[in-house]
Amino acid sequence: MTSPTSPTSPGPLRIAHSPCPNDTFVFDAWTHGRVPGAPGVEVTFADIDITNGMAERGELDILKVSYAVLPWVLDEYALLPCGGALGRGCGPLVLTKEPGASLTGRTVAVPSERSTAYLLFRLWAAEVVPGGVGEVVVMPFHEIMPAVRDGKVDAGLVIHEARFTYQNYGLHRLADLGEHWESTTGLPIPLGAIIAKRSLGDATLRRLAESIRTSVRLAWDDPEASRPYVLEHSQEMDPSVADQHIGLYVNEFTADLGEDGYAAVRGLLTRAAAEGLVPPLGQDALRFV
Repeated sequence: MTSPTSPTSPGPLRIAHSPCPNDTFVFDAWTHGRVPGAPGVEVTFADIDITNGMAERGELDILKVSYAVLPWVLDEYALLPCGGALGRGCGPLVLTKEPGASLTGRTVAVPSERSTAYLLFRLWAAEVVPGGVGEVVVMPFHEIMPAVRDGKVDAGLVIHEARFTYQNYGLHRLADLGEHWESTTGLPIPLGAIIAKRSLGDATLRRLAESIRTSVRLAWDDPEASRPYVLEHSQEMDPSVADQHIGLYVNEFTADLGEDGYAAVRGLLTRAAAEGLVPPLGQDALRFV
């Protein structure tokens, strides 16, 4: 999907984000050329574990990634102050087949080890699972709930629309990691970030941020305009679930991280570094331009 470039542009910027409703909702207006003055973009759809790898390899100009991957990529990419996913009441869940199961020494499926969900899980487990969990198995997100249901793993870490659908698999919520994070920090949950190559230059980075903010405002002003694009890429998701998904993950932090947003990101990565899960952040690592 390519939107028009300006006459002076050498070509569209390459962006990758997920096909999830929150991302297609946010980027619809920009992708389809409805943001005045925005640079053209060429969109690749990829799950976030794929985009995390792209960021680590320095691929593409703009990427939606897990906040958890930032310590490995901020030398080459800048964190944009908008467009990402933070919020309250929207954290990952730990699911089990039996209610109240113990995870001590048990096998847990996770969608990625370079994800915010994984960091939240490890921080939670360090506090509440005596002796620690057993093997951690990485598997595609869509396979996790069936694997827990079928007894292939003892528990699963799930994100996004699984909050609304896990009961269809007969599963039980052992923990809401967002609730744990919010109750222990008072901060919103940092999930997905938008990053862009620092080599684009400060002026272009500011232009990208303003383009994203305008795209978000246009989506809020006329939600029906984005609906065909959202539903086209939402992997046969029920439209009502897509609406819930957007309502949960597109909020004031999408328009601007603000003081609480930056505090949440730094808080997560500082705690994770203290547990040896990620490299420590430099003092100015989160500075935009």
